[in-house]
Amino acid sequence: MIKQILLDYVVTFGWAIVGSISIGLGIIITLWMFDKFTGEVSEWKEIKENNISVAIVLASLIIACAWVVSSIIRP
Repeated sequence: MIKQILLDYVVTFGWAIVGSISIGLGIIITLWMFDKFTGEVSEWKEIKENNISVAIVLASLIIACAWVVSSIIRP
């Protein structure tokens, strides 16, 4: 019984690690691609200048990427 509980904890922790790495890499790749496809606009410069609309677009992109990756890696 204890072995099964410990095994379940290890599996859960493993999925948490895999999920964290996958979402992190997915967000990095998505933001890199978005930055390359919108070459005329410097999103990070606009955010530093307090442009809320660009920040909302990037935040929605991050949330969408995390949503897709989390639905893929769910056991």
